Amino acid sequence: MQMNYEYPSISILGSTGSVGEQAIDVALKNGIRVNCLSANKNVARVETQARELGVKACAMADRDAARDLEIKLADTDIKVYTGIEGICEMISEHYEEREVVVNSIIGEAGLRPTLAVLGAGKKLALANKESLVCAGEFVMKLAQAKRAEILPVDSEHSAIFQALRAGEKKEIKRLLLTASGGPFYGMSREALAGIRVEDALAHPTWNMGAKITIDSATLMNKGFEVIEAVHLFGVSADQIEVLVHRESIMHSAIEYIDNSVIAQMSVPDMRLCVQYALTHPARTEAVIPTLDLTSIGKMTFAKPDTDTFTLLKLAFSAVEKGGAVPAVLNAANEVAVAAFLDRRLDFLGIFDVVIKTVKALPDAARIRLMDDIFAFDGAARSLANEFLTKRSALC
Repeated sequence: MQMNYEYPSISILGSTGSVGEQAIDVALKNGIRVNCLSANKNVARVETQARELGVKACAMADRDAARDLEIKLADTDIKVYTGIEGICEMISEHYEEREVVVNSIIGEAGLRPTLAVLGAGKKLALANKESLVCAGEFVMKLAQAKRAEILPVDSEHSAIFQALRAGEKKEIKRLLLTASGGPFYGMSREALAGIRVEDALAHPTWNMGAKITIDSATLMNKGFEVIEAVHLFGVSADQIEVLVHRESIMHSAIEYIDNSVIAQMSVPDMRLCVQYALTHPARTEAVIPTLDLTSIGKMTFAKPDTDTFTLLKLAFSAVEKGGAVPAVLNAANEVAVAAFLDRRLDFLGIFDVVIKTVKALPDAARIRLMDDIFAFDGAARSLANEFLTKRSALC
């Protein structure tokens, strides 16, 4: 691979996931050097990636996987780090000027690495939405203090980030956040009762990992993106409107104070968002297909059904309450979605467990320290598991 030194080198956290693999694809197509990788347990894939990319270091969140990878890479100079703390250590020890760190770790596990990246003053390409959902205020303050730039990778926030080139944050009237509506758009709550895991994983337009695909089916993912947008773009929740856009062509838009609307459109392919984050402020040759509007024919927009998909409404409430409430929301959802994917919880049970957990921890709104976020995250997981156990006992 011939390196393109016009662009920064990168490290990829969560390299075996959907976004991580696409980041590697973008790097290879643009000749961008990859310095470091991290993953959870997929030793075989990380070993292959590490050898093909010639990285300096790898980190595995799972300790057994780290030991296994260290043995497999013993014939190389690649250093292997262990655990979440090892990922953070790798970030701080391997410094490259102008480096961009892609954080595509799934779930709350990505928060500490986000803090490590920003604490080191590095540029962060953020695909781990939970960092901002759980601790948005702390994350943004740290970025500002360290003058570290956050480049959004989510398609919706990337679209808004791109549309901001037409104006300034102070000129924003509304953010129009689009949603595909997931596989169950238009269904009643009663109809959702018999949903199977296979049904929920059949997303109509995007190819994503299992967890985010389930979140898309419940509209929790869109709720998380509302919380992200509040922190990333410095707007209030009532300045955000969610629009169901089934075609997934307009990825989001900004309505400015002069009532002009600037939107970003493309075929639904996350590689564009990754590429823009890695090469910003430049644009490079396409890694995605051309958008043919004539073949699409029309684009539709509708309001989401928040009476059926209640987690979206709950997310608006959580960000308005602030504190650790969004972290509680996220923790409960992680527990519930994992149980659903393991077939220990029915689809509607996701809504039930999350809502009950958030209601059970009203003090989460009154926090002052980063440690409080982690404390309420743990409390929420314990409570969510209790509600899960009780619900299972009734079935």
